[in-house]
Amino acid sequence: MPTKISRAFRDISLSFKKHPITNDLVVLRNENAIKSSVMNLVRTIVGERFFNTRIGTQIEGSYFELQSPELQVQLENEITSTLNNFEPRIRLRQVRVAFPVDTNELEVGVVYDIVGLSIPTQDITFILQPTRV
Repeated sequence: MPTKISRAFRDISLSFKKHPITNDLVVLRNENAIKSSVMNLVRTIVGERFFNTRIGTQIEGSYFELQSPELQVQLENEITSTLNNFEPRIRLRQVRVAFPVDTNELEVGVVYDIVGLSIPTQDITFILQPTRV
């Protein structure tokens, strides 16, 4: 399959903040837009989006699971599958899942290249935590 060439990517910020001068919604560009999209896809619960109920992961059910290498591999595979299927603007290199000690959190790391932009490989890390304990 040929690689798509793009010049720029833009998404609206899901914070829905207004631009101070134009009063339009704040726009995320290029790597910030894709970073936001990657994090949103991982945080989305399967079935949460009305028009495509297949988008998302089932990570929220894993916060209180016993930490094991099998669970870690399962979560990494689920994140990899979600990003490969629903974020065509990236070429995924690596997904890491870690369990910080004595917490009910998951630390997720994603390494990827952005298709169509000649910028360095992106490496983002973020924490997923339950909203209620």
